[in-house]
Amino acid sequence: MGYRLKTITREEHLAFVRARPSASHMQVPSWGDVKPDWRAESLGWFDEQGRITGAGLVLHRPVPKIKRYLAYLPEGPVIDWYAADLERWLEPMLDHLKSQGVFSVKMGPPVVARRWEAEAVKAAIADPEARRLRDVEPTSVEPRALEVADRLRRMGWQRGEDDAEDGFTAGQPRYVFQVPFAGRSLEEIQQGFNQQWRRNIKKAEKAGVKVVRGEYEDLPAFYELYLETAQRDRFIPRPLAYFQRMWTALAAEDPDRMRLYLAHHDGEVLSAATMLTVGEHIWYSYGASTSRKREVQPNNAVQWRMMSDAHELGASVYDLRGITDTLSESNHLLGLLRFKAGTGGQAAEYLGEWDFPLNKLLHKAFDFYMSRR
Repeated sequence: MGYRLKTITREEHLAFVRARPSASHMQVPSWGDVKPDWRAESLGWFDEQGRITGAGLVLHRPVPKIKRYLAYLPEGPVIDWYAADLERWLEPMLDHLKSQGVFSVKMGPPVVARRWEAEAVKAAIADPEARRLRDVEPTSVEPRALEVADRLRRMGWQRGEDDAEDGFTAGQPRYVFQVPFAGRSLEEIQQGFNQQWRRNIKKAEKAGVKVVRGEYEDLPAFYELYLETAQRDRFIPRPLAYFQRMWTALAAEDPDRMRLYLAHHDGEVLSAATMLTVGEHIWYSYGASTSRKREVQPNNAVQWRMMSDAHELGASVYDLRGITDTLSESNHLLGLLRFKAGTGGQAAEYLGEWDFPLNKLLHKAFDFYMSRR
């Protein structure tokens, strides 16, 4: 028999997440409020004793003109992914979603398959023969992750396309950079930085850069820098209302779920970033900076302040989020990879996002529609 699955309340969902060491910030109930174009549903898995053993935030996206939905569980659900009976977890979810008119399910198992230490990443960037990080020998491999991938394939799940030129996909990043904090002092964490990072932190301090925590009213200042960053790094910016909605929604659930940091120098904001916290996992979420006064190193100053606060909050990992998989010098995102690798952490490869077509015809039609947008 499979686990019993049903829709649960936000309160039940949040209580389950809070009882765990960590979960993705996209698997808390309030994340559904950040995405108003999707209908949010909290699912709960229950054992034979009626205890909740898993939870998932499902975002339902309606397809124009027909009463059918795409269901998306970003970086979720929060279940026992290494369970030998993974089918008992996922089959009830598919049955439930199909009954609600869902034609295709997309999910992102929060399972790390491979890791590369910072030195391995640095060597790969310097190697003219290395084209992609995925082709470089990893520092460590998680065999259980490969077993999870095999089980998903046998169940009929299909790994989503992730062959974008820069390594990023339309969904969540498959490759991220993380700094382990568990069991390390703040001094030990800084000692793990490369020489350039340590030097830049000192430069910022000597230059008088001050990093402060911002409030809702400071989001426009962050956004001004964010627009400049979008133009410089060639990505489509989100509207200011998105960040205001994110702040309001996440703060209503937990006042410390989202933080904003701003680096000031001589009365001018030079850099800003948002930080998200769920349990012991803390993310650097969005960053923004100006090209002016780069010599005072405001970006390093912001990151060091956020890392220091994350350590004080008891973080076991500081997650710098997505990195490019492409190692070519012509890739405009390679500088960001170098910046993150300077923290001395690890590049991590997740299993990526997986699709299950409940209606193959509609699934193909929707894929075609998305590819022509």
